[in-house]
Amino acid sequence: MVWPMEKVKGWKQDADCLAAMWLRGVRGKSHKERLEFFYGPQAHAYDRFRASFLHGRMPMLASCAARLRGSTGLTWVDMGGGTAENIDMMSQFIDLESFDKIYVVDICSALCEVARQKVISQGWHNVEVVEGDACTFTPATPATLITFSYSLTMIPNFMSAIDNAVSNLAEDGIMGVADFFTSAKYDLPNRQHSYIQRWFWRSVFDVDGIDLGPERRLYLEHKLEPVYEYNARGKIPYVPVLQAPYYQWIGRRRDYTKQNLARFPARASDEFEAKRPPAFPPTFLYSLSWEDPREDDKVLDINGDDTVLTLTSGGCNALDLVYQGAHQVVAVDINPAQSYLLELKRVAIVRLPFQDVWQMFGEGVHPKFPLLFQREIAPFLSQGASKFWSRKRRYFKNGLYYHGGMGRLIRAVRALAKITRQQHWIESLVNAPTLEHQKELWFATVGKWLLQANIVTRLSAFLVTNPVVLWFCAGVCKGQLNLIRKEDNIYNYVVRCLNSTAEYSHLRDSNYFYRCCLTGKFSKHCCPRFLEEEVFNRLKVDLASEERLLIRTTAFVEELRKRMYTKVILMDHVDWLEQDDIDVLCAALKDQVKPGGRVIWRSASRRPKYAKCIEKAGFNVVRITSSETYMDRVNMYASFYVGIRHGGRSLDPTKKVSEVNLEALDSLLQATTAI
Repeated sequence: MVWPMEKVKGWKQDADCLAAMWLRGVRGKSHKERLEFFYGPQAHAYDRFRASFLHGRMPMLASCAARLRGSTGLTWVDMGGGTAENIDMMSQFIDLESFDKIYVVDICSALCEVARQKVISQGWHNVEVVEGDACTFTPATPATLITFSYSLTMIPNFMSAIDNAVSNLAEDGIMGVADFFTSAKYDLPNRQHSYIQRWFWRSVFDVDGIDLGPERRLYLEHKLEPVYEYNARGKIPYVPVLQAPYYQWIGRRRDYTKQNLARFPARASDEFEAKRPPAFPPTFLYSLSWEDPREDDKVLDINGDDTVLTLTSGGCNALDLVYQGAHQVVAVDINPAQSYLLELKRVAIVRLPFQDVWQMFGEGVHPKFPLLFQREIAPFLSQGASKFWSRKRRYFKNGLYYHGGMGRLIRAVRALAKITRQQHWIESLVNAPTLEHQKELWFATVGKWLLQANIVTRLSAFLVTNPVVLWFCAGVCKGQLNLIRKEDNIYNYVVRCLNSTAEYSHLRDSNYFYRCCLTGKFSKHCCPRFLEEEVFNRLKVDLASEERLLIRTTAFVEELRKRMYTKVILMDHVDWLEQDDIDVLCAALKDQVKPGGRVIWRSASRRPKYAKCIEKAGFNVVRITSSETYMDRVNMYASFYVGIRHGGRSLDPTKKVSEVNLEALDSLLQATTAI
């Protein structure tokens, strides 16, 4: 039988590689002799064994290809290219005809012979195999791409190899490196290894003449500016438990000053992989922002001089602020998954056409997401975001908005509708042609049922409004729950929220928040602004060309202390804090908000006590609106406040802040401090 014999042949090849690695060692006086001794017996089996061992090779090539696709007349030099397997892999991500010339440079004649045979069999007319030294090889023209794929750790004179590569790199060229590594004693958090790890892995690889020390990457970053990095661990064939550390890295010339948005888009995230706080689930709580940006617009008056700090949440409103023209928006969240969600949205806008972005975040489903992720998205994500979304790719198989904390609530709503056979009613509600028709549908059924407040209703309400469900499904923390209970009970609070929303906010044409909750998706005419094609096209340029959006995973006050701001959006953050933390926040607001700067927040309390603390920090504080009337399309908070830092202008007297609270506007314009 063919299949078993092929298996046996494969195992024999793997055994040849393992024997060469573990039993033969490395012998020879020169670097070339040592490589011939090591690779000669395993050259015929090299590709098969390394395919499941060199984990960083393919994603590094994909990352390079993503930055080169669309260009022509390219030159690629693969230093230490061995059997030319990298060329075959690269063909999966970019048309090889984009390259005028590809050089496979290796000093080992046994590997070069395999490479030559492969070039002939594949018919690669633009590929040349060069048996030469990476320290001295010079291409005929400057290289657009130079790669070291698991070769730099095997080059003793690595500084000469890097210097030579840099000298032959085109002005707008990139260098890609994938290799095993150990960290320095004190290194970046994403790279750091313990003493035992450093000693163990250096000792293991040293047997084969491979030096995993940190010096190579440090020298790379001395010569080139890093634009991408990813550190991970990968399995070793036939070795259980142990996983070898490897990295992918891309750099560009430090003297390159031109703008190339396809190759070098602006970066938004730091590369540190933040740890999830223990109280949070291993995913995001909010898949969209639950504050109405339409009402925020009226109060914030965003302009090109603004530096804005906001909680990240679902990220929609941070993108909205960029669109409105803020000079820089800093989105911060202590839950790394929220940062990773916004990072995904940002990179998708920059890298993908509108239809793909609409499928991902409008419909919540994209059948080709795994391919898009590998080719276009992952090469531009931070390490943490890349690892997170590589594990969560299934989210786009059955619907993004059915996942995360909020997703549990949406799944519950859809399941209840299916059990009670009310799917048609939901479709009728969200597509009601007029607000009056919507009100009739709601108050004839659910609204009426909620107002009756019978024992069945109360029991059902308890199941969905107990503290555990509220936290893991709706992101309502214990502090907020206590604020609600001081002024009302949770049942009345929810009924007020839902009934008022159904009465005043049209789900078909305006209220995308509850439309998503009921259907698990948006519609083209009812969605966050970044999913409108005109807005999307502007964001694509703005996000790629400048650092208009920074995404940070840390405590809010920590980021607040880093720079001066003209606008700060607290959302409902202060509801979560103890008094000592509120005092620290208010002190930071006093120091970091410029005169005339504005701070807005929402609360589950109609009159939160901490408003006085913000006032004492040097702000004129006014309650814009409260739950005594319909507030906004979200309508789930009890109050909406603005504080204006002393020393600046008040709101524009001609600007309409709230349809339902003109008295608050008058008070604000008169710099009233009454709360």
